[in-house]
Amino acid sequence: MSEVDTVLFDLDGTLVDTAPDMTRALDRVLADAGRPPLPAELVRPHVSRGAAGLLALAFGDTLAEAERERLRADFLRYYREQLATASRPFPGMPELLARIEGAGMAWGVVTNKPGWLTVPLLDELGLAARAACIVAGDTLERRKPDPAPLLHACERAGTRPRRAVYVGDDERDVIAGRRAGMRTYVALFGYLGDGSRPGDWGATALVATPADLWPHLRPAASAEAS
Repeated sequence: MSEVDTVLFDLDGTLVDTAPDMTRALDRVLADAGRPPLPAELVRPHVSRGAAGLLALAFGDTLAEAERERLRADFLRYYREQLATASRPFPGMPELLARIEGAGMAWGVVTNKPGWLTVPLLDELGLAARAACIVAGDTLERRKPDPAPLLHACERAGTRPRRAVYVGDDERDVIAGRRAGMRTYVALFGYLGDGSRPGDWGATALVATPADLWPHLRPAASAEAS
């Protein structure tokens, strides 16, 4: 097994807990439509599906295309206005990033979230300048589960897929990582729905907390530090 020099993270539900601000934006769209807000615990598992998934949860799948696009535009506008009001890295993630950097490794972000939301969010959280690469959903023509974004991230970070790992909270993350030839890890602390079966996705391992990822990255360093 080759040594890891780059750790790539999905954004929503893996690196950053964006559910509070995404839920707030959805609540404003529902209020405009004269509807009550949805319980946060109902919305949270759907956050990784983005605007389309959240609007489908709130309004169903039978909306006319024009109405769906209007609601999507409203949602994105509301979300951008309060992009990082309550969004924060998951507990333990700042410490993991510091540990990665301290070991001389690089880390980056590969997400299906569009760049005009991804980069400002990471910037507001003080993470953009630290990332070796940021590949958003509109950086390339193809998105996850296609492996192209992950391969592009490796090029930007100056590494090879066999020396990189990908961490995500959705089956498409595992599919993309495996197709790219990377080891893959499922963030069980992310936005997994009740029906999710991450153990069946074929990932290298499942991690319950950010700290649990460290031994998979640097086993020798982890043993010395323990």
